[in-house]
Amino acid sequence: MSNIDEQAPQPEVVAEQEAPESEVPETDATARPFASNPFRRAILATLGVLLVLLLSTAVASISGVVFSVFAAAFITLGLDPLIRWFQRRGMKRGIAILTVILLFVVVVIGLLWLLLPLIIEQATELFASLPQMFADLQSQQWYQDAAAGTGGMISTIYENVVAFFSDPATWKAAGGGLLGFVVGVIGAISSAFFIFILTIYFTGTLDSTKNAFYQLVSASHRQTFVGYAERIMQNIGRYLSGMVILALMNATFSFIILTIAGVEFALVISVGAFFITLIPLIGTVLTTIFMTVFALFTSPQAALIVLISMLIYMQVEAYIFTPRVMSKAVQVPGSLVLISALAGGTLGGLPGALIAIPLAAGILIIIREVVVPAKARS
Repeated sequence: MSNIDEQAPQPEVVAEQEAPESEVPETDATARPFASNPFRRAILATLGVLLVLLLSTAVASISGVVFSVFAAAFITLGLDPLIRWFQRRGMKRGIAILTVILLFVVVVIGLLWLLLPLIIEQATELFASLPQMFADLQSQQWYQDAAAGTGGMISTIYENVVAFFSDPATWKAAGGGLLGFVVGVIGAISSAFFIFILTIYFTGTLDSTKNAFYQLVSASHRQTFVGYAERIMQNIGRYLSGMVILALMNATFSFIILTIAGVEFALVISVGAFFITLIPLIGTVLTTIFMTVFALFTSPQAALIVLISMLIYMQVEAYIFTPRVMSKAVQVPGSLVLISALAGGTLGGLPGALIAIPLAAGILIIIREVVVPAKARS
């Protein structure tokens, strides 16, 4: 019995042993000052701001690449309805994709081969003829009568406009000088070529690219996500293709009217009208104002013909063409169009405005197809 008692554990001795130093928990008195240290918080806030600035600088440095990728993706979505149209006519998916790619290449090469030299020639003549056009405008009788009737206000506005456009500093600031202009042209050509190649690649690999992204979604939500994503991309594609069709119709009509009215440089003006008309709601209004003012350099009669013709076309476009072409596309409210166009134009000029509208349409589709139904079920 004495041996057993000697081998029994001694709880008092064990209780008196000190715990290892690493296992001693921190008390509130030691942890709270470190967690609430103002200097530590200031360091973390500074690091966060520096990280945001670093990311912003990195994104800004590759903004051209980001824009090219977005532009190619939007063009691809705009070509997808044509691919589906060929599929509905009995073509297999691969043959339809190949056909659309070939058509896209032929159209781009045809535009570059046939229209680009004419556009460059007319644009060069337009800039060279601007001084003489301003002088001819001032010598017209209607201008002199209008200047006399307004007490010289029109003459003052005219002289300020001519002085602004005649000042070499204006063109130097706009184009960054000759070297800046050349660099800008080279950059635009390289970006256009990059977008062209990316569009062909995205069009050929659209299905595989979408499937790769779909695999990143959990299996329990994948079917619902795929359904929403497909509807959103189809609606964006219909929207983009519809806007291109309407802009092409507008540019064609503008070219015909300007030619009938005897306005010079009708081709250059029509090409500009095509890109401006891609901005819905206000694009046609802007082109109407621009073409009417430009037609005044020819004669008041020419400007009146252009104005009346475009006003009639705006009604036909609003009540006949747009409902037929955009019947299956998402309808973007006018206020959202204006806000998106203004924001996109401020950030990226005309290309930014053109891309901002489809982005707004995509966000609107997400709200209608995802957010609103989810709120209704909750």
